[in-house]
Amino acid sequence: MNAFVAPRDGYDLIGDVHGCGATLAALLEKLGYHLKDGVYRHASRKVIFLGDIIDRGPRIRLAVQLASRMVEAGEALIVMGNHEYNALAYCRRARLRESGDHRDFLRPHTSRHNRIIRETLDQYQHHPDEWDDALSWFMRMPLCLELPSLGEGKSGLRVVHACWDEALVRPFLARFPDGCIDEAFLQDSVDPSSFAYRVLDRLTRGTSLRLPEGVEIHSGDGFTRRSFRAHFWAREPRTYGDVVFQPDNLPGELESRWLSEGELEKLPYYGPEQLPLFLGHYWCEGVPALPATNIACLDYSAVKCGRLVAYRFSGEATLDAANFVWVPVPREPSSRPLPEELPAEELSGRGEMRG
Repeated sequence: MNAFVAPRDGYDLIGDVHGCGATLAALLEKLGYHLKDGVYRHASRKVIFLGDIIDRGPRIRLAVQLASRMVEAGEALIVMGNHEYNALAYCRRARLRESGDHRDFLRPHTSRHNRIIRETLDQYQHHPDEWDDALSWFMRMPLCLELPSLGEGKSGLRVVHACWDEALVRPFLARFPDGCIDEAFLQDSVDPSSFAYRVLDRLTRGTSLRLPEGVEIHSGDGFTRRSFRAHFWAREPRTYGDVVFQPDNLPGELESRWLSEGELEKLPYYGPEQLPLFLGHYWCEGVPALPATNIACLDYSAVKCGRLVAYRFSGEATLDAANFVWVPVPREPSSRPLPEELPAEELSGRGEMRG
């Protein structure tokens, strides 16, 4: 792995790819990256991936190949998403317990969990060594990044997949300065009472609030949910509507429901005076927009035939929606040829269809 050298002009942050590998290649080309020796490179900029490279999409192996090659070559950085964490836990056996030979997986193989990872495992079915390499790469992904300014008068930035919670980030980085977990931390992360669980849950999944008893959301992705995703940049939230951050509407009149003291205590706060922060995770829809002057969410539902979105960051302390760059994910395959330098088996068909 090549040592990472900070770019001269800035970073291009790319949201959740979710297996839309061909669209990722198209976005990189639109951003001015060119394929050389099997790696996309730019003369003066580098990429930061926001996690969730895998699952759901039609070209998962290609997406992992493109992103991992860039990271290994020092042309990109990445943070772990909840789908990379889920894959690690799904494929890891739990350590032996004092009570005997306990060999359950860290993430139970329930029908729900099987469904989430099924497309990934299917696409790697005949490439077990490649999947082992991918899992090893997931373990090397940091949970968050805090990068310094690229020059005088420019701002640094922070990157996390779902939620920057300072009260958890600081003690975590004190223990793991590079932001990367170890096997013991992964094993501990399935215990809800552990620090590892709180860190991985908050940083990769964000904050969710339980719906009232008997209320459910039947989401567009086919799952039934009994909680909703909440954001963490409202200064003085009062109602569910002040913090809900997901494409699914809350049922009935729930947006006007008052937040309880207990719910308010669960919500961290990221103020406008803090460094620019970049997130994925939240399945936004429509034309990319900024939820706050120093926060950009780059997950625009690529795998749902939405947009694969990047933000061109050049050190501005106040973010600008004009710096979003995106490509739509087509519903039908495109006839446009892929770059010839990648293996032919990975380059059949330019477009993406929903997996």
